[in-house]
Amino acid sequence: MLVGVPKEIKPQEFRVGLTPEAAREYVSAGHSVIIETGAGLGIDKTDDDYRQIGAEIVDSAEEVFARAEMVVKVKEPQPNEWVQLRENQILFTYLHLAPDPDQARGLMESGVSAIAYETVTDAKGGLPLLAPMSEVAGRLSIEAGAQALRASNGGRGTLMGGVPGVLPARVVVLGGGVVGTQAARMAVGLGANVEIFDRSLPRLRQLDEMFQGRVSTRYSTAGTIEQALATADVVVGAVLIPGASAPHLVPREDLKLMKNRAVLVDVAIDQGGCFETSKPTTHQEPTYEVDGIIHYCVANMPGAVPLTSSYALNNATLPFGLALAKHGVEACKMDPHLKPGLNVHQGKIVNEAVAESLNF
Repeated sequence: MLVGVPKEIKPQEFRVGLTPEAAREYVSAGHSVIIETGAGLGIDKTDDDYRQIGAEIVDSAEEVFARAEMVVKVKEPQPNEWVQLRENQILFTYLHLAPDPDQARGLMESGVSAIAYETVTDAKGGLPLLAPMSEVAGRLSIEAGAQALRASNGGRGTLMGGVPGVLPARVVVLGGGVVGTQAARMAVGLGANVEIFDRSLPRLRQLDEMFQGRVSTRYSTAGTIEQALATADVVVGAVLIPGASAPHLVPREDLKLMKNRAVLVDVAIDQGGCFETSKPTTHQEPTYEVDGIIHYCVANMPGAVPLTSSYALNNATLPFGLALAKHGVEACKMDPHLKPGLNVHQGKIVNEAVAESLNF
């Protein structure tokens, strides 16, 4: 199969769909790989790095989309990209269709078979292709919160770990999954006072054992979240419903409960966000204020550390990508874990959770 990798064009997105090492695995398996010139520069990989492993460098994304039988990306296709997709072509990337009906319609009209990283599953019910970016985003969320807390950036002027004689910041993490766990781990490491919320008692028990008392675990209800908001310096939104829009756990009216210039970090913004007042931002302009509360809602947080993120992502996607390159869309029938990743096929939304979220 001819596999193509265009350069990412979303603002401040420096990751790449295939690292040279991953591309080499495709070539070794008998496939052809074409890479848009400059696609790897964000991870310090030149065109020659790709040529050395047997890939072909092409001059434009248009050529990649026109020639490739499978297009491998990182972020969802932008409007000028999805119009270049076609029938009998495979797209393998993050899609996050639930909050993006325009993209969904564009993919449906193109006839492409689109497999979304974020809805591929594993034997334990996890999301193995979302997990590495969730790990990165969870860790970055605390860095982002700490930066936003600085008075020079509009925040309260609180040091995350405090100093002797002065209390540390209070960090509230909504969601005990991969993002929430990594956020809590980073916040604890910085010396913050951390509470983590979830609605699964077994998961709360796991977290309690994992952190050995360094994190307070709480069952998530509207009432307990309201109590936590009143004392929080940073709130991290880390809730995910696979394929569906994130639930709004903090309505706008609850912002009045919070300290002035406290910070909300919405890691779920790719799925619509879990704060009512969230809207996507970029690395260039990461924050904005609503009712005295600083919001950080960058939609591609791992793009800030593209080298780490690209390799972590490729480590996870490579086996699935090779299966698609070998068997085409039939690989989704052969692998029960790849099958949920198929979001769009033959002009239809074929993932139930995604379809329900879009009302399609």
